[in-house]
Amino acid sequence: MAEQTSRLGRGWIISITTVVVLIGLFFFLRSEFHGAVAINVAQVQYQDIRSTVSTNAKVQPIEDFQARASAPGVVAKLFVQVGQKVVKGQELLQMDDSEARNRLAGAQASLTSNEATLKNMQSGGTQDELLSEKADLASAETQESQAASALAALRILQAKGAASPNEVAAASQKLQSAQARVADLKARRSGRYGSTDLTTQQAQLANARVGVQTAEAALSNVDIRSPLAGTVYYIPVAQYDFVGAADALVNVADLTRLRITAYFDEPDIGKLKVGQPVSIVWEGKPNEEWHGHVQIAPTTVISYGTRNVGECIITVDDANGDLLPNTNVTVTVTTQQKAHALSVPREALHTEGPTSYIYKVVNNHLQKVVVQVGLLNMNLVEITAGLNEGDTVALGATTEAELSDGLEVKAQP
Repeated sequence: MAEQTSRLGRGWIISITTVVVLIGLFFFLRSEFHGAVAINVAQVQYQDIRSTVSTNAKVQPIEDFQARASAPGVVAKLFVQVGQKVVKGQELLQMDDSEARNRLAGAQASLTSNEATLKNMQSGGTQDELLSEKADLASAETQESQAASALAALRILQAKGAASPNEVAAASQKLQSAQARVADLKARRSGRYGSTDLTTQQAQLANARVGVQTAEAALSNVDIRSPLAGTVYYIPVAQYDFVGAADALVNVADLTRLRITAYFDEPDIGKLKVGQPVSIVWEGKPNEEWHGHVQIAPTTVISYGTRNVGECIITVDDANGDLLPNTNVTVTVTTQQKAHALSVPREALHTEGPTSYIYKVVNNHLQKVVVQVGLLNMNLVEITAGLNEGDTVALGATTEAELSDGLEVKAQP
């Protein structure tokens, strides 16, 4: 019985002790916080601040040579490989020239034939035709002379009564036929080809000359040489491949001279100006950054897919050969920047209509301070009036509590 009483006594003591501890903890916490709201804070300080706009873009060489097949054929030899640096005039690739030589021979034969045809037409015909016509004309003229002599003799006989009128008429008809034959041969000799015939043949001759020039160009293009010093960055063919006319063969560019075409959304294009600095990053080399400047700012708004954008041309200032053509990059243009600007984190700024204000922490209470702001970006805002360096400002409560003027707060470490 005594042991049970002792056990109950110890239980009461433990319970009373627990209650006392809880009460003490409650009053300790109450005295510690006094209902203060926990907040995150920041110090007003001087730092560099800049405003930027970004977009995706594509890299393009300023000097770019894209060799294409001038005619169908086979790639006979490749003298370079991707990544190789070449000098101006260096041979890159050679096509099989057999087809090109055959086409040139055919074009030259056609030209020769058309030249001869025009010459013959201007002369009235070929040598054989002219000789044949000359012989025919001489024969006709002989027949005309004989017919004239026969008619003259018959007329003398008719005057003596030795020839009938019918015989004279027949002789006269024969002379007329001979004269018509001579006239026809002379007309054919001087006017076999009319102006329309000559114009048509001259046009055919001109086409034949163009065909020779085209064939000569195709033959000269059998040996593909680089017109510029640069780097081979693309070869879509292999040796002995058959390619069609206008198929791509090899690409060479000066990779130290690059530009970027970027499309900025309409709300941002008014911020862009020639000369603004640009940073360039490429996912292919995430640890590297290139730099450039705005060469041509947008001058109008155009439709680009579903977007209304302005086209901006950016020159890469420090291209050294490791930023490749046609790569997709992210460009960030610095539209404004200021060094050593008094600033606070953007999340500390509040606006109410045209008024901007910040909650300053003074003696563990919030004080609403109207401020004037200057340059701002996604992270920082410049304070031009209303705060001083070293002031502590509230960023936000750690709970869902609303910040207000006079609110008791406790800054989180």
